Amino acid sequence: MDQVVAITGASSGIGAATARRLARAGAAVVLGARRTDRLGVLVDDIRAAGGRAEAVPTDVTNAADLQRLVQRAVTEYGKLDVLVSSAGIGPISRLSARRTDEWEAMIDVNLRGVLHGIDAALPVFGRQGRGHFVTIVSTAGLKILPTMAVYGGIKNAVRTILEGLRQESTDGTIKTTAISPGYVRTEFASTITDEEVLAGIQQGMDDFAIDPDAVARAIEFSIDQPWDVEIGELVIRPTRQG
Repeated sequence: MDQVVAITGASSGIGAATARRLARAGAAVVLGARRTDRLGVLVDDIRAAGGRAEAVPTDVTNAADLQRLVQRAVTEYGKLDVLVSSAGIGPISRLSARRTDEWEAMIDVNLRGVLHGIDAALPVFGRQGRGHFVTIVSTAGLKILPTMAVYGGIKNAVRTILEGLRQESTDGTIKTTAISPGYVRTEFASTITDEEVLAGIQQGMDDFAIDPDAVARAIEFSIDQPWDVEIGELVIRPTRQG
């Protein structure tokens, strides 16, 4: 796989698993996250195994950070083939809890963060004549549940943006892929402040959540297609998830 892939949210979970898998397959990975200590360890591991990797401190709520991430890929490797937007938070709760600060945080990271990535990569993809956006969405946008109204609504907004971008790009220059994971063993629950909601999510994590590499395999499959084939949507969830 001779591709250059930038990944946000790369310090843990799906982002880190994707970085490891794509690097093993031969891709050069440019990794963005806020936790630079973890990024450094991940880059060292990939390089020690013979892979190509760079780390860029990245807060997706800061548009300039996404510009730097994309530019680093172009500077180091001469191009950017794929942007994987994996950064996300999930402080879910019932609307009646009125945790408005958490709503705003989800909008900033999960929605604006994706838009910042699209804005940063589009000029590069335009100059190259092609590029691929792979974005982590969620099954929470497919089946709306209590506590998931804001989170699921934001994920559906992202899904709509990707579909709009796809329809604006049927000249064959841009591909978009929305990956909707269910329960995955990540740090998703770490941002939940509602103790009752946290207990329920943690139970699901403990009982049947799948490994992040399951999602990484789906991402690898999506970007390893011939250019005239676009995998638009994939849902990856545990067999036991209701």
